[in-house]
Amino acid sequence: MYSKRLLYILCLVPLLMMACRPDEPVTDNTKPGNDTVPGEEPYYPPDSSGADRHRNYDFLFDLDAVPEVTLTLTEDEWNRYLTNFDNNPNNGIYVWGQWTFRKGDLIYTRDSVGVRARGNTSRRRPEGDNGQSHRDGADWHHAHFGIKFTESVTGERFFGVDRLILKWFNNDPTYVREIYCYDLFRRFGVWSAPRASYCRLTIHIQGDTHPVYMGVYEMIENPRKGWLDARFHAGQIPDKDGFLWKAQWGADLSDASTSKMGISDDEGHYFAYNLKTKKSKLTEAQNILSAFISEMRPLASGSDELQAWLEQHMDVDLFLRAYAVSVMTGMWDDYWCNQNNYFFYFDASRRFYFIPFDYDNTLGTAQDNYGNPGTKDPLNWGPLDGNRLLMRKVMSIAEYKQRYIDYLHMLAEDDELFAPEGSAARIRRWQEMIEPYVDNDTGEDCVIEDRPAGWSSCGKYRLLSGEIGDGKNHESNFFRTKINSLPDSEE
Repeated sequence: MYSKRLLYILCLVPLLMMACRPDEPVTDNTKPGNDTVPGEEPYYPPDSSGADRHRNYDFLFDLDAVPEVTLTLTEDEWNRYLTNFDNNPNNGIYVWGQWTFRKGDLIYTRDSVGVRARGNTSRRRPEGDNGQSHRDGADWHHAHFGIKFTESVTGERFFGVDRLILKWFNNDPTYVREIYCYDLFRRFGVWSAPRASYCRLTIHIQGDTHPVYMGVYEMIENPRKGWLDARFHAGQIPDKDGFLWKAQWGADLSDASTSKMGISDDEGHYFAYNLKTKKSKLTEAQNILSAFISEMRPLASGSDELQAWLEQHMDVDLFLRAYAVSVMTGMWDDYWCNQNNYFFYFDASRRFYFIPFDYDNTLGTAQDNYGNPGTKDPLNWGPLDGNRLLMRKVMSIAEYKQRYIDYLHMLAEDDELFAPEGSAARIRRWQEMIEPYVDNDTGEDCVIEDRPAGWSSCGKYRLLSGEIGDGKNHESNFFRTKINSLPDSEE
């Protein structure tokens, strides 16, 4: 019979090995240190850049699984999170926590990750009311979180990702809108779009009687250095030495003034174009973006000269594919409509790559002042004059306009893409997969329903029922209605 001391040591060894080797799986049927992920290539520790972990993206962002994510924080760190939020809800300050990711019988940990608040109008305090410190058994609320694996000096990326967004399904009773859109981008070859999948999120404040189960969340790739590495190693960008920008409201790609280009912070410095990489070279980045706009502006719309310039200075096909998906899914809070919600990258040769982002207000959820997302003309989704210079110039080229129309029809006709039957089948499969895990300790969003956000101007759009309609006067199927609005493919 083992002594108590020996039993203690035997129990402690696996935990020590997990702590020392945080990114290697520990399973019930393999020894710690066995790096093989079932169905994947063997896992190898990366070099200092984390470059080789891009091979594991499919394992991390797996739409056939609902892995468990646990964030563990000390009470002091969690109170610091709450105090930061109370002092400034829009703060970007990270606190320290531990990350645990469990998929099946595989468990991966990170001992020191940064955790911060995220969101714009949907940013919320996750626990209690303003000014309250943490207490065991308090009221909890759904909220978005940003995770940074490289916040500490010694921090390593997680499967090649340096940052993730954990996002609750705000105003999405279907639990699928953004997941559907990012999956459709990927299916249609829009390689720049972030990867996304489901997870089950638990928050554990050390010392509490029970962890708090937050429910089903989205797990979204946040474009930064991990994005650059993954796309570079896939051969989709020629280098990772350029400048990555986040475009926020007011980013119309029409004004070449550098006054709108900078580095946003928590002190009230807001820039429509917010530089996210190589921040020490802001002036160079500003000059490249400014030149992209100022050089394009005088070129005659529809001209051969303009087309040659666009081919040289941007990935035109990527942009057209991204916009075909964006308009088909009814994304109005975007560049073309609302000059908002996208990233872009200039490589070392100053070539522009469009990156779609933030697709929760889609598939029938809309504001009336931007038009009906199911019936609005896809050729006039947003302005084609005035301050949408890039869209105006691209759509002035007859070849590009026709390719955009052809892409709309390709999406509409393929069950693996946007066609109603195939789309409904994928949505039902995802909903059936996550339904057992939707009920959660916040008491919020505990039921999956086929309807848009409660505030949507087209509240009668449905994804799994209905026929062609306007989504206002009677239940209408969004997919069928959208396809009915397409221009003729020979136009």
